[in-house]
Amino acid sequence: MHDSTGSWELPEEHRMLRDTIRRFMQEEVKPLEDTLPHDAYTPEPEQLAAIQKKARDLGLWLFETPAENGGAGLNLLGQCVAAEETAKCRMGAYIAGCGAFGFDPPNVIWKGTEHQQRFARQDVVSGTKAFVAISEPSGGSDPGRAIQTRAELKGDRYVINGTKIWISGAGMANWGIVFARVGNSKGRDAITSFVVDKNRPGISLSKIPVIRSYAPYEVHFTDYEVPVEDRLGEEGKGFSFAEEWLVHARPPYAAATIGIAQAALEIAMDWARQRKVFGSHLADKQAIQWMFADSEVELRAARLLVYQAAWNADLGRDIKVDASVAKVYGTEVAGRVVDRCIQVLGGMGVAQELPFERWYRELRIKRIGEGPSEVHRMVIARDMLGSFRSQG
Repeated sequence: MHDSTGSWELPEEHRMLRDTIRRFMQEEVKPLEDTLPHDAYTPEPEQLAAIQKKARDLGLWLFETPAENGGAGLNLLGQCVAAEETAKCRMGAYIAGCGAFGFDPPNVIWKGTEHQQRFARQDVVSGTKAFVAISEPSGGSDPGRAIQTRAELKGDRYVINGTKIWISGAGMANWGIVFARVGNSKGRDAITSFVVDKNRPGISLSKIPVIRSYAPYEVHFTDYEVPVEDRLGEEGKGFSFAEEWLVHARPPYAAATIGIAQAALEIAMDWARQRKVFGSHLADKQAIQWMFADSEVELRAARLLVYQAAWNADLGRDIKVDASVAKVYGTEVAGRVVDRCIQVLGGMGVAQELPFERWYRELRIKRIGEGPSEVHRMVIARDMLGSFRSQG
């Protein structure tokens, strides 16, 4: 990440990736999204297929999925660069680039058998989405202890009973990965993961209305049968799969929020340059200038924290704490920046004519999803303090 002069910069291949995605978003995604309702979360199927073909032809397809499985196979730094740019659209908080770049299957599926990968391979071709079911009504921030859904081995199959909650993508998916408890242990060593076919009997969904347009679901399992060959990994090894998936998802998650905030800042600055109040442009007002300056400082810091986490991951280092730092700061900064931009625009900031009010709603969830800020602060603090425990 250093050039020959010793100054810091993104590697050239990542800069080229960033610029290519940025052009595609401006020339292909935005014109399409402008034709869609304010709260739409995907284009019509034929529109989606057309724009996905254009992206695939450019090699902008499934950034996380390994190249040998049909994706771009980007490292984590590349995924973060892509996440920031593909989020710069109205639906970008949850549907990157209006779905143009496909939906990566959960990366842990590529550790499974050829049989277990069958649905993922279909998604690579079709551009459809899978779901991951971890969180439950009993809690989501400590899945090792909160998971109550049970899987009981009966002959050559497991029978799953329980309920998962806040499961994004379940409504549009054909399959998913579910984490359930096997045996009597109440700890992490009982968590096991399974590939589930949504079309088999015993699974049902109910939509949960929330402040974003892209609703999550409750996923109910009632005597749902999973063949033994669809157990992903060994019994009791599911928690390590979940943790790996979650930790490496956090830097791109934060990067996407930074992308939205950057897009909001650019719109607000354009507005301030044009809008005249009390005899001069908004951009001449010191209060407005300081809002922009504070936003720029915070976005630069957040972006560098994301890049640092991704860079360390690509070097093979443990990034659990780095990922928590990036996730907390990135999501909280993004919320502040969009809030300031709304303030700059006044009434127009909350009108559906512009994307700010949707971004504002959906960014609020980002401080909860992928682990709430408070849990990540606990992770950071525990790493800082080590094994310290008060004696009185």
